[in-house]
Amino acid sequence: GGEDLFGTRPPSVPARSVEELQAELDSLVGLETVKEQVRALTAFLQVQSQRLAHGLPEVATSQHLVFLGNPGTGKTTIARLLAQLYRALGLLKSGHLVEVDRAGLVGEYVGLTAIKTDRAVRRALDGVLFIDEAYALARPEARGADFGAEAIETLLKRMEDHRHRLVVIVAGYPTLMHEFLDSNPGLRSRFARELVFPDYSSDELVAITRRFAAENEYRLGDGADVELRRIFDGAKRGAGFGNARYARTIFEQTLNAQALRLTGDEGGALGPLAAGELTTLSDADFAAAARALGEADGPSASRRRRWRRDS
Repeated sequence: GGEDLFGTRPPSVPARSVEELQAELDSLVGLETVKEQVRALTAFLQVQSQRLAHGLPEVATSQHLVFLGNPGTGKTTIARLLAQLYRALGLLKSGHLVEVDRAGLVGEYVGLTAIKTDRAVRRALDGVLFIDEAYALARPEARGADFGAEAIETLLKRMEDHRHRLVVIVAGYPTLMHEFLDSNPGLRSRFARELVFPDYSSDELVAITRRFAAENEYRLGDGADVELRRIFDGAKRGAGFGNARYARTIFEQTLNAQALRLTGDEGGALGPLAAGELTTLSDADFAAAARALGEADGPSASRRRRWRRDS
């Protein structure tokens, strides 16, 4: 990789044009409101850049962003695309993405937090620092001293020091993120722009699962999409719903179900099969996968489901 031992050298990201990145953004399933906001932000930044070239005053705006949404709603994907868009627009030199969470910024004893936060910032310079579940920084741990507030203070200072070389994106559940932004007066002013990532609809989750299948040279058999939609319609939504992660779990479990079906449920020796059999995922495979994951109807299933999402 491109990082040295101390994580100070950013990994190189091949430069891509605004058009290329826009096309990739457009190809993502769903996320229509997010795509609109990214297009608006890109347009605004291009206009400001041209104004600057004409000697006109630039409207000072914060490039730092808040991503609000459940897990698996495409936040990291969009963060990576935005980092590269900022590079294509000439705002960042490298356009790489450095992902961290609380553990990557907060130390266990006095003095360590500033060092860890500084190290993360150094790795992200000329790119984007993406802090997932950022609200955890403002929620004291039950035991002992908590250094989350110190991480926030250090981060705010570095954002000011490196304002032309660093973009920070904080992400997490909406309610908890608003608590986080209210926990320090400096946060609200730095993170003025919010992007809301809605949960995927059942149809979008079917499309995402189809994409997982196509990428791995599988196809959905007759009626499989109907069964998939039934599974997604029946999934327990709400805070913590796994979205695309959940779709991937269903897909991976379906591969197991297909393998068991093809070998005869006892998992015996497998005779020669045609390519079509090896690539087809049937409605029964998806149904078996949902059962294995405890997605069948009934209270015990929803209890198991809740346990798995929280874990």
